[in-house]
Amino acid sequence: MSTITWNDGRSIQLTGGDTAQCENLKAGQLYAVFLYNASGEDQKIPVSVNIGNGHPPKTVNVPGTTGNNGLAALALISGNDTQTANVSIVSHQSGAKIDAWIGSVGMPTYTSGIENMQLPFNGELQQFNKRARYYAVPESRWYQLTLNSPQTQFISVQFSENHAKVFINNPVGDPSNIIVPTGTVAEGSSYEVVKPQGQPQTITYQGQGNGQQKVWMNADSQQNSSDSTIVAQYI
Repeated sequence: MSTITWNDGRSIQLTGGDTAQCENLKAGQLYAVFLYNASGEDQKIPVSVNIGNGHPPKTVNVPGTTGNNGLAALALISGNDTQTANVSIVSHQSGAKIDAWIGSVGMPTYTSGIENMQLPFNGELQQFNKRARYYAVPESRWYQLTLNSPQTQFISVQFSENHAKVFINNPVGDPSNIIVPTGTVAEGSSYEVVKPQGQPQTITYQGQGNGQQKVWMNADSQQNSSDSTIVAQYI
């Protein structure tokens, strides 16, 4: 059992009894704690996310997986609610392991183990692999983002300063099972879930640049990210 200093939001691994503490959250930013079941077993792992005395802790049930090929679960945190977040595995079940990192427009600041790349707005396909983090400052004009995946329930997140869009290709079931807001974070105001309008494998989203950075992160396993792509272009 140990306490991990997590101010850079880097990729870490938690085992039963460990607590990761980040004291570097900033007002005006929305964060997602990405939680992957790394135990290699098809058994969910409950993780506690505590953002301080003003708000009750939330439990995130990270889906079980075989061979570390499962979905991530997301805990959403607002820097307007807290500067500090504590994340810990609730149970002491044998072999419980969680891979975790923090995503936002500014995190992680230490990107070892994360594929951190600039997203070109040239209409060319980019692979959207596990641990991929794309960033860009779109020009003040309309752009189109296209996400394509043959995988069921392929999830990715677009971060702006204080807002997130959770994209789900080929959606199945209720995404609230793995997208857990904390504090004042609420669907509709802080984040929105975007699903395909037509063909389930493809999401096409149009937005407008405003001189602020945006970040896109994959929340799926390497296996489920196979052949998944992201494309951005001005229109």
